[in-house]
Amino acid sequence: MARLLGWLALAMGVASIAIGAAHLVAGIASVPGEGSAGATVDSRERFYGAVFLGYGVAWVYAARQSPVRVVAVRWLAGIFLLGGLGRLLSLVVHGRPHWFQLVLTAVELGLPPLYMWLAGREGKTAEEGVRGSGTTTIV
Repeated sequence: MARLLGWLALAMGVASIAIGAAHLVAGIASVPGEGSAGATVDSRERFYGAVFLGYGVAWVYAARQSPVRVVAVRWLAGIFLLGGLGRLLSLVVHGRPHWFQLVLTAVELGLPPLYMWLAGREGKTAEEGVRGSGTTTIV
């Protein structure tokens, strides 16, 4: 289970870095269904791209720890879920976006429970492994 969690966390990190870099470089042109939105929205898109790139780096960092830090995975998955909830809020307030945004919403709402479940299983395994060893560190 630990190996699967590590690989999935690494995949999430690499994908987030690639997506963030694309938004940082391309600006508003990286958003499906959007044309020119002006300098303000393009600036915001590039800023969020840089932040998402950094989010991906955090996933890669968490994935490369040995053992994988399940607390970090839970936090990062929670942030991803929060993004999906933000998309749902937008759907309620403004209506249906471009179809690709709906796909992203499904991914952002579907993946976090998987990460939470895997992290929970791995956390239980780590906890059982340190019981009786005299340490209290649980990753």
